[in-house]
Amino acid sequence: MTIFGFNTDIKFGDTVYHVQSEARRSEQVIQTLVFVKGQCIGKRTGSYAHKASQPDFGDQCVHELLKAQHKTVLEAINEGKLDSVLGKNGHVYEISETGPPANGAKPDADFTIEFQITFSGKIVSGAEVVSRAGRSTTSAILSRAQTDSLGNVKMRIPLTEEVRHESEITVEATHGDLYTRKRFKIKTAG
Repeated sequence: MTIFGFNTDIKFGDTVYHVQSEARRSEQVIQTLVFVKGQCIGKRTGSYAHKASQPDFGDQCVHELLKAQHKTVLEAINEGKLDSVLGKNGHVYEISETGPPANGAKPDADFTIEFQITFSGKIVSGAEVVSRAGRSTTSAILSRAQTDSLGNVKMRIPLTEEVRHESEITVEATHGDLYTRKRFKIKTAG
């Protein structure tokens, strides 16, 4: 399978942003570049090397990761929060799911998601990580945790009525003046 990239022009205010995403297989990364008037103003790079050795990980998985990252950058531009996904000077502060996916959660049960928090590819220990139902950053906090010395965190998410209704959670990470968030769709089994 050929992994196709994404190119999107999006306008916010008076500025037109060109967002270009591609998979760089030799480096096992996905990369999203943001341009204004032909000038690259920042990039977001995410590694999938830790997932590449999994037996069911293939081109379709890389394509889905690429699509999700592209969408995250587009949403940030649309909300006027491009810096939240690119960070200062184009650095990247991101949440990478390291455990099993949240899909297939059993009704009336909690589920656990594991993450690693990085900044420009370096682990971030001591970041505060919270989860909320839906997309709103003002929703009640479902769970709260802190990353360990390797930047990893495991969160137990209660499958509340609000989570079932919203069908997604937002995970936010904060460390000093750095902030990022990522949304995850939740599909319940049964």
